[in-house]
Amino acid sequence: MSEAVVGAGINRVDGPRKVAGAAPYPSDFNAHHQAHAALVGSTVAAGRIVRIDTAAAEASPGVITVLTHLNTPRMERGPMTPLGISPPAPMQDGHIRHYGQHVAFVVADRPEQAAYAARLVSVEYERTEPLLDVQDPRAPQVIDPWGTDSDRGDTAGALVSAEVKVTRTYTTPDNTNSPLGLFATLAVWDQDRLTVHDTTQWPSMVKATLAGVFKIPESSVRVLAPYVGGAFGAGLRAWPHVILTVLAARQIGRPVKLVLTRPQMFSSVGHRPDTVQWVSLGATRSGELTAIDHRTVSSLAMEDDDYEAVSAGSAFAYRCPNVVTRDVQARLNRPAPCSMRAPAAGQGNFALESAMDELAYALEMDPLQLRMSNHTEVHPQLGLPWSSEALRECYQVGAERFGWSSRNPGPRSMRDGDWLIGYGMAGCSYAWYSVPCSARATVSRDGSALVRSAATDIGTGTYTVMTQVSAEYLGLPLDLVRFDLGDSDMPAAPQAGGSGLTGALGGAVLDACGRLVRRFAELAAKDVESPLHGVSPDAVTVGGGRVHVKGDPSRGESYTDILSRHELAELSADGSSAPASPQELGMAPSGAFGAKFVEVRVDRDLGLVRIARVVSAIDGGRILNEKTGRSQIIGATIGGIGQALFEDTATDPRTGRIANGTFGDYLIPVNADIPDLDVVFVGGPDRFSPVGTKGIGEIGLVGIAAAVANAVHHATGKRVRSLPITIDDML
Repeated sequence: MSEAVVGAGINRVDGPRKVAGAAPYPSDFNAHHQAHAALVGSTVAAGRIVRIDTAAAEASPGVITVLTHLNTPRMERGPMTPLGISPPAPMQDGHIRHYGQHVAFVVADRPEQAAYAARLVSVEYERTEPLLDVQDPRAPQVIDPWGTDSDRGDTAGALVSAEVKVTRTYTTPDNTNSPLGLFATLAVWDQDRLTVHDTTQWPSMVKATLAGVFKIPESSVRVLAPYVGGAFGAGLRAWPHVILTVLAARQIGRPVKLVLTRPQMFSSVGHRPDTVQWVSLGATRSGELTAIDHRTVSSLAMEDDDYEAVSAGSAFAYRCPNVVTRDVQARLNRPAPCSMRAPAAGQGNFALESAMDELAYALEMDPLQLRMSNHTEVHPQLGLPWSSEALRECYQVGAERFGWSSRNPGPRSMRDGDWLIGYGMAGCSYAWYSVPCSARATVSRDGSALVRSAATDIGTGTYTVMTQVSAEYLGLPLDLVRFDLGDSDMPAAPQAGGSGLTGALGGAVLDACGRLVRRFAELAAKDVESPLHGVSPDAVTVGGGRVHVKGDPSRGESYTDILSRHELAELSADGSSAPASPQELGMAPSGAFGAKFVEVRVDRDLGLVRIARVVSAIDGGRILNEKTGRSQIIGATIGGIGQALFEDTATDPRTGRIANGTFGDYLIPVNADIPDLDVVFVGGPDRFSPVGTKGIGEIGLVGIAAAVANAVHHATGKRVRSLPITIDDML
């Protein structure tokens, strides 16, 4: 078995296609004789449609059909997924639940004709007062639907008796997933067979949803997403526009293609929900935590289910005997929220780690020392040792690389001319997640291998790291291995999200490759002409494209020889992975851990905040590819900087209209906002994962906002408890 394939920072195997412009994204696909669609969105946030006039649109050149709630057939909601219930079926009635809700779907021969005709649809509404504020007492509430709230010890009593106590309120706004690629869907019906090109992070889910909504067998649906231009969680659902595109294609008997506009991306494919969070911490004067009380309210759409347990991470972040976490969702007349990179943890960590910093100042204690003093070696709720955990090493290595010891602890104590210098830090974690996954491995007579699974690569490097894993466990050089994904006809795979795909898919690939090697070994063992005749399959290993006896590479033969002698063109094997229970293995599954250190510079007179440098020390288990892994942390860090200083989806408090739904108005970091980012990986393979990974897609973002806010306080003496941090906060 090759030992140098996994872990090496090789270039992306899909890189050449991408830089050459040859990688086909969903919006690049076309079908013969296709029609094009455009959406019409509601201009009110709450009420009902009194009259909708589509006559002018239908008479417009090139228009084929216009769908509204008056002629859309009754459809059922899609099936439950591991992330919750699918969105409600679109355009089933005239009720308006949020601004931008789809009220008409125009199909024409050309995209320009569809867009023009969409502007001709006339709608009259009976308006009602929208619920838009997450703290509005009239908003219906959803309380702990997944049972994630926690309560251990006597938190109320511990807070009363605490020698030092901090009680604060923190808020985070809506953030909008802002991938470069606009979401697109192309639906093609061939009699009862449906093929869909879609911007999705989860082809298997879209397949199941479409089969359920349109009442056809899953075997009749194929969903393709070989390349996705980013998604950050927005691609984890089969959104209403996908359903409408498929419906229109079936009704007109032609392929239909829809590409969302940028403003529609703000109202149609989810966003990070805003939160209000109340955190109380109690401690002894020596800095030992005695109580954590973390309660939140976050936004939810009127008829949708997307649960984010914002406070849940506080239950296992530190060694503390008395902890309460409570999460409530408020149903509002706003577009449906959904996962956005580091869902729940991105918001919850900001509040907890800001409060920890405030507690450190109240104790006159180094913020780093406070965290290390309350570090837990076991899962506080389960009482089991972590499957792996190197958070203390993250603190130590990160602090040394950053130069934390040179920090003057006093606020406004460090300057460089007119710039106030601040050092801030935060600890972080992201919960373990894994679901079942399948894969298939094939070796052909020419000695090459093809490994497949219905996963997606949203830019994280799945193509590359799974090629590496396949090559290592088949004992083949990289240039003889191809990994294919993005096709729901392949073995089912979970979503690219939740930092769980690499572990689940890696386990399935490992299993498939192991089973395939065993099939080769069994063939050889029964073959009197083989050097491996009579050798137990348990006694062989692979390397250099050969199956050979362990410890004796000379006694073996190549895949090609085995296939040729048996007159086989290829040999395949299926593999799978499924998570075990913590009790079964006697340990708590460990997600990734990290420590973030940030230096900010704040202009003393103008209040400008600039990030000078960031150090991220990450315990991500076994890193399959150092280059793509580092890229993951860098990208997520930039997202965290956006959360901290820029991103705020502004909803008009009177109308519910998203007021900044373009890249001209919605601020995101650009190159000039980002300094050199230092990333260091610590720790080792995780025992809970077959391939030793933890998943690092989310952990790079978690903790950045808190570290920035804590650095801003150190620089200026001003404590900002609401994101994003703006010039107004500094003046």
